[in-house]
Amino acid sequence: MARKRYTKEFKEQACRLVLSGTHNATEAARELGILRETLLSWIKSSGLRPPGRKPLDLHSDDPAVLKAQVTELTKRLERAEMERDILKKATAFFASQNP
Repeated sequence: MARKRYTKEFKEQACRLVLSGTHNATEAARELGILRETLLSWIKSSGLRPPGRKPLDLHSDDPAVLKAQVTELTKRLERAEMERDILKKATAFFASQNP
């Protein structure tokens, strides 16, 4: 099955739905008939960030900023560990399927 190709304009308009704050990524993807992960990858490759998401300030000594960094990095770590565990289980499953 061939992958569906989208025009640059379609991708930009889809990203604008999320970046403008009118839709979240799940709603926009559902309305457009695309995968949420596809939309998020387009947003990531655009270099822009959705409203409310600020880049981490890695050079701050402000305790409030440091606390926010720890919180965000903890969330990222939890997600990465969850994804790793899923991949381990999938690898074990598929390895057991091959004789």
